[in-house]
Amino acid sequence: MPRAPQEPVYMISVAAQLTGLHPQTVRLYERLGLITPRRVSNKNRLYSDEDIARLQQIRRFTRDMGVNLAGVEVILDLLRRIEEMQAEIDRLQAEVNRRSRTTT
Repeated sequence: MPRAPQEPVYMISVAAQLTGLHPQTVRLYERLGLITPRRVSNKNRLYSDEDIARLQQIRRFTRDMGVNLAGVEVILDLLRRIEEMQAEIDRLQAEVNRRSRTTT
């Protein structure tokens, strides 16, 4: 059975290797609130596939596009808000579709 993308499985060294980042850089991103790994026994961080994808996204913004970390924070917040709005649009569209089926 495949694991959920949110399931934390990677230690910081593996997360750093998978993303091409230094472990200290990954820790910095956590301190800045750009990434929130799961803590195991309040000491070890575990990263999920979603966390790895987010780290890769941050890396693309900073290295490929030259965005500073403050800009990355703004971009990630805007992307989160777009996802929330899209989910709301989808929910409303489903409600409209459901109502139109019941009235016809």
